[in-house]
Amino acid sequence: MSWVFLRDVLSGVNKYSTGIGRIWVAVVFMFRLLVYVAAAENIWKHEHDEFECNTKQPGCENVCFDHFFPVSHIRLWALQLIMVSTPSLLVVFHVAYRENREKYHNQKLYKNPGKIDGGLLCTYLISLILKTGFEIVFLVLFYKLYNGFKIPHLVKCDIKPCPNTVDCYISKPTEKMIFLHFLVATSCLCIVLNLGELSYLVFKYSMKYYLKRHVKKQQ
Repeated sequence: MSWVFLRDVLSGVNKYSTGIGRIWVAVVFMFRLLVYVAAAENIWKHEHDEFECNTKQPGCENVCFDHFFPVSHIRLWALQLIMVSTPSLLVVFHVAYRENREKYHNQKLYKNPGKIDGGLLCTYLISLILKTGFEIVFLVLFYKLYNGFKIPHLVKCDIKPCPNTVDCYISKPTEKMIFLHFLVATSCLCIVLNLGELSYLVFKYSMKYYLKRHVKKQQ
């Protein structure tokens, strides 16, 4: 899978982010995207082929694997990365709209098209809320699908066509567990950063609005 497009999106939104937003971009790019591409993708690459059950009953391994891993960890992570990065496009598109509007009218309509204020502030806040929401939804989804953030060494399966309760073994469970906890931790860190940035922007512009009203009253 090519991640060039996602890298370009993150690079583009970095120009219009606050300081906390730039930290979020760095965490997503370095500790999630690069770790996924360089290591995690290879660890789960042959997860189905390396899943073994102590029976030769045709179809047993397939149904057991499907039961315990209804969705591949690695594909779910890929979808999570895409979904949490996509809301940033709203900001990029809004800035592009401002720039095109200036070109169309052939005059300066904004002090800086990339400055977070007015309508762009609303777009930025919406993107933060969406990113936080997607992170939480995917963490809950992971927890529900796999009964917690753990990789068992052994699972017992009694689903037909298995002849009885059979033992099934997952390949490299310890290594997978380490990466699972690392990716969950970085996801939680991104939630904290998004909430911190959201609080910072709301507080900053609320104070700015309050001070402006206060000055008007004084005048």
